[in-house]
Order: sequence, then C-alpha cells, then structure tokens
Amino acid sequence: MFSLFCGAARADGLADLNAALARLQGHTPVKALVESKTWRREGEGKEAEEDSGQATVAVEGGPAGLQVLYGKDLLGKVEAEQRAKVKDPKTKTPTGFALGEMKAAELRSMVSAADALSREIEEAVFSGEKIDSYKGKPARLLSFTLSLDKVPEKDRKYVKKFDGGIEVWIAADGTPLASHFHFDVSGRAFVVVSFTQKTDETRQYGVSGDHLLLLRKESRNATSGAGEKVESKIVKTLQLQS
Repeated sequence: MFSLFCGAARADGLADLNAALARLQGHTPVKALVESKTWRREGEGKEAEEDSGQATVAVEGGPAGLQVLYGKDLLGKVEAEQRAKVKDPKTKTPTGFALGEMKAAELRSMVSAADALSREIEEAVFSGEKIDSYKGKPARLLSFTLSLDKVPEKDRKYVKKFDGGIEVWIAADGTPLASHFHFDVSGRAFVVVSFTQKTDETRQYGVSGDHLLLLRKESRNATSGAGEKVESKIVKTLQLQS
C-alpha cells in the first residue's frame, strides 16, 4: 500500500507541473527589461584572455510575437565600440559581447518560459518527487535524468562519463518556482585527446497573468580539451514594466 501511494504522489507532481505549463502559455501582452551580464575566460595563467560585458534591452511578448527594442544609448555604445575596434583590433567590445547572448530564443524564454521548460522535461526521464522547500516556503521537488542523447550523435562514441539532470521546484498547484539544470561529460578522442564539459544552470520563475516568467537565469560553463580551457558565466535577469 505504501509503495502504491508514493507512486501516485510522484505521478501527481508531474501531472501538476504539466498542467501549470499548459495554462501559462503567455497569450496576453507583457513588457519587460532583460539584462545580460556576461563573463568569459579562455586559457590559463598569464596567457588567459578575459571578456565581460553588460547590456539591457526592452522586450514585449504577446499574440503578435516577440518585439525587442534596442535603446538609443545602447546602440550608441555598440557604435562607439565598433569604431574603437577599427582603430585598434585588440579593443574590447563589452556591450557587443553581452548582446551576443541576447538571441531571440533566449529572450522569448525569459517572457514566456513555459514552452522551454516543457521541452526540457519531455527530453528527460522523470525519476522522482519529494517534499522540499524553496526560499523558506513549502515546495515539491521533481527530479529528471538526462540521457546521452544530449550529446551530439557524432561525439557519443568518445564519451566515457556522462551525468546530467534537471530539478524543478513547484508550488502546491504545480507552478514552477525554480529549476536547476546540470550536465557533466568527459571522454577521450583520437586516443590522446581528453576532454571535459560541465554546465550548471539555475533559474528562478515568476508569474504575470498567463505568462511564466524567467526572472533570473545564471549559467556557468567550463570546457577543456586539446590544451584549451574555457570558462564562462552568464546572468540574465528580467524586470517587468507597466
């Protein structure tokens, strides 16, 4: 009897999450500012090269689709950086660097996060549910396991170790509160070339009308192989506008 009850509880949690994602499809208009702070380091020691930047754009989502407004000041900074780079190719372009992470799919997922989260859990295997808390309040924690399918097919034969998963904290009604995505792969190619790749991403959600908003996303990535090492950190935040 106890095992049957636990199985029903786990199924209910996943059903509640899917129901919440279905009702939070974001058909009503929403306006927000999205800020991206980026950092990247390539190499090690004195030879390492670092880049960082910050940029903010205005985003509006609704029945007509997604509209992105690049402010006059922002465009002015981009132009100034490009002019400086013409004079000195080594000149950093922090604003342009940050804007490189403001792709349409990423911005859409900030103001309408339900589809992206739904796709992720569809590609994963549900592994369990437990009672937990989020920011001091009761929550349910759903766990999912990722498969080697996340690695491009042509690279899978080189993989020796793989670990990946998703954790989603949900409220009593199934509304997502936060999630954590992690991905760790290592292997060896061409006998002598070893490689590792680690991705760790935390997300905080909110709701406005029928929109599931991605209020904050912090992504950390680290890759190494063939004598190269690259680390990056990207933090995106969303602020609603009236």
